[in-house]
Amino acid sequence: MKLTRSALLSLTGGGLLAGRHVAAQPGNQMHRRKIPSSGELLPVVGVGTWRTFDVGGKPEDRVPIAEVLRLLFEAGGSVIDTSPMYGAAEAVVGDLLTAANARSKAFIATKVWTSGRDSGIAQMQASLRLLRTDRIDLMQIHNLVDWRAHLPTLRAWKADGRIRYLGITHYTQSAHDELERVMRAEKWDFVQLNYAFDDRAVDQRLLPLAAERGIAVIVNQPFGGGGLLRKLSPRKLPEWAGEIGVTSWAQLLLKFVLANPAVTCVIPGTSKPEHMKDNLQAGFGVYPDAAFLKRMVAEITT
Repeated sequence: MKLTRSALLSLTGGGLLAGRHVAAQPGNQMHRRKIPSSGELLPVVGVGTWRTFDVGGKPEDRVPIAEVLRLLFEAGGSVIDTSPMYGAAEAVVGDLLTAANARSKAFIATKVWTSGRDSGIAQMQASLRLLRTDRIDLMQIHNLVDWRAHLPTLRAWKADGRIRYLGITHYTQSAHDELERVMRAEKWDFVQLNYAFDDRAVDQRLLPLAAERGIAVIVNQPFGGGGLLRKLSPRKLPEWAGEIGVTSWAQLLLKFVLANPAVTCVIPGTSKPEHMKDNLQAGFGVYPDAAFLKRMVAEITT
């Protein structure tokens, strides 16, 4: 990967801390970062459910997913991100949390993904039923679909206590201009967006804007849609990765994302317990400083 001078500066300056960044969580617990609108602390590594949790009702299909959630909670994590567009994922999350009596451990983020006020209400009511809960921690307008129609409902539901936070999402760079306009136009608790070592467009405008406007950031596609991780996996991990306690490429890429203090939480998706266990390690220890990031840029090419 060839990087221009401006791209390098965006990695080593801007929103990144001058020294090695350590979150404020003591001991062996996962780091947590503040949700700006409330001050609540949120664990920095969660799990996404797109494709990975879309399984049937057979117990053998759900066993590994139940273990993924157990590992998440055991490490001090809580964020589970899902959506009505993810097939059976909402129902799987609801069933497994109920079976494990673990709803209180979870920060459930789901979405509304339809056009029209009434359709949005019906879809969100269905999500409550599928997730087996009377309150959603974070309701997001998925890919900005008909956001003006849904925002009044989200505000009313927040006032009633049906949801705790409201937000917006997108996952493509082509939508960043619109995402910026919406972030500026209204008050949001959260924005969810795409950010990875090989997908850094949000460094320039959206992450600084989120920090400026007090919007928490959830990062999706932290492995660049998986392509970058697949390319790097056959390679030997550089020895210098050990300087920040990293033992895998997945951890290194997640710590790159978490090096930006505007990022609140990252949600790599998996249904494999061994991958979940590996990903969770990015929630501990130190994060790259400017010098470390410069070394990453110089030595990681794809």
